[in-house]
Amino acid sequence: MATDSCEDAIAGLQYLLSEKGDLEDIAAEKIKQLTAELEAIAAKQFNAVERIKTGFAHFKKWKYEKNPGLYGELAESQSPKFLVFACSDSRVCPSHILNFQPGEAFMVRNIANMVPPYDLQTKYSGVGAAIEYAVLHLKVENILVIGHSRCGGIDRLMRNENCGSDFIDDWVKTCLPAKAKVRRECNSLDIDEQCANCEKEAVNVSLENLLTYPFVKEGVMKKTLSIKGGHYDFVKGSFELWSLDLHFGIHTYYGFIASV
Repeated sequence: MATDSCEDAIAGLQYLLSEKGDLEDIAAEKIKQLTAELEAIAAKQFNAVERIKTGFAHFKKWKYEKNPGLYGELAESQSPKFLVFACSDSRVCPSHILNFQPGEAFMVRNIANMVPPYDLQTKYSGVGAAIEYAVLHLKVENILVIGHSRCGGIDRLMRNENCGSDFIDDWVKTCLPAKAKVRRECNSLDIDEQCANCEKEAVNVSLENLLTYPFVKEGVMKKTLSIKGGHYDFVKGSFELWSLDLHFGIHTYYGFIASV
């Protein structure tokens, strides 16, 4: 609609210039200037359809057609090594930050990369379905939950900013235990630092929630499945990775793996 308005305005000004040849030089020059500005604005208008078309054309030319063997195999089946939970935030696409290739990772993205506990009556069955399919049918060997810096969902959880939303406020309550721990242990820190701590603690809550799924816990105990937590800081350009395992079949413990 904005593009149409600009084009209409440009057409009107051009018509005025063509029909009113007796316009004073200053007025005519001003109209030409406005026309040029409107043309520049019109050129910058975002076209979603064109962006999709050019994006796919680039993918097909530089990825799909250059890797016929890979995409031929993927057309028949998939056998990803990872099930990845990541935030829906547009800045933290796992395929970009971890360079996952097609077929490597089965992805689940939601607000604040949260995993609710196992519950057959839950309204969040989409998460359970993804875990079940990845673990029991695709036989993934690793589950990775990735938190990130400046997460809006965690910020919403920590600041008690209940805006009367239909879905968000109820969803982020999944990680209330993380909030409670941060409030208890980091109460002397300012709210921004508390949020930063909660980004990682919320990952740990999700890792523990994963163990409430019987088939996940069984895989971890049999060592056919590994659970890991990660945190991507797009401000510093860093990534931290840690593990979660069972200890004596009852307790959980965290083991730091790497910081990149």
